[in-house]
Amino acid sequence: MQQQPAYLQGMDWDNLQIFLTVARQGTLARAAQALQIDATTVSRRVSALESALQQTLFERAPSGFIPTAAGRALVPHAEAMAAAAARIHLAESGAGLSGQLRVSVSEGFGGSFIAPRLARFTSAHPEIELDLVASSGFLNPSRREADMAVLLARPRKGPLITRKLSDYSLGLYAPADRGDWRDAATAMPLSRAGIPVIGYMPDILYAPELDYLGEIEPGLRANVRSSSILAQLRMIAGGAGVGVLPCFLAAGDQGLVRVRSDQTIGRSFWLALHRDVAPQPRIRAFIDWLDTEVRESRGLLVPG
Repeated sequence: MQQQPAYLQGMDWDNLQIFLTVARQGTLARAAQALQIDATTVSRRVSALESALQQTLFERAPSGFIPTAAGRALVPHAEAMAAAAARIHLAESGAGLSGQLRVSVSEGFGGSFIAPRLARFTSAHPEIELDLVASSGFLNPSRREADMAVLLARPRKGPLITRKLSDYSLGLYAPADRGDWRDAATAMPLSRAGIPVIGYMPDILYAPELDYLGEIEPGLRANVRSSSILAQLRMIAGGAGVGVLPCFLAAGDQGLVRVRSDQTIGRSFWLALHRDVAPQPRIRAFIDWLDTEVRESRGLLVPG
């Protein structure tokens, strides 16, 4: 376990755990629901932690609890302690986790981020039967189609526990061997440059968050289209045109080059799970693993 700051030593772990849940859930009500305690207790324990640290950890806003700079600095230490506590509990129990776990994710995030890193989780929990549903579209945790989902927007209804998993960035990319397109796209609007534009088919766009070409240029439309972001990547790398891709998806692909590096589109991934499955150890283990992977890959998801 990483070395903790001196001010964390001897601190009440329960208060840190409650702090972390509030930071993840965003409101007292959702944190209380996740912890299965009342909101008054959550508020009291957060205040106790702030008093012990002599720092304000949250701004109390109408929309919820927003971590201050001190709160944001504390989150990774609390996450590391939570992960260590989970490992200790598992080791002391003398038994591994088992059962089926179905996770619904977008095609790009599931295929290029989760899948290459999944061995760390499956080797630690070989008895878990894991279904990774990575596709254009999502299974619905509210209807128990999946145990959890990583979504492009926060669900507003249903018996769900939700929180932001991570921000991520997208940019405009061109084929690496088409310097003329890169120069033209930098010098003038794409609508005047005569360069084919790759994108989604608007009539079967499965999430409004994917309608982002207008953020590159107002009124910009794709004239070479696919419902698959992986297909779009291969189209761009193969020379069919330029298009918008998540930076984590394009990173390391020698067939791609970033165009207009000062122009970045921001989006977020949201974690949603049915409240009935939230207490299950295999669910918590996967979420802890995913949080760790996201935290360690922050620079890939949101390049500086």
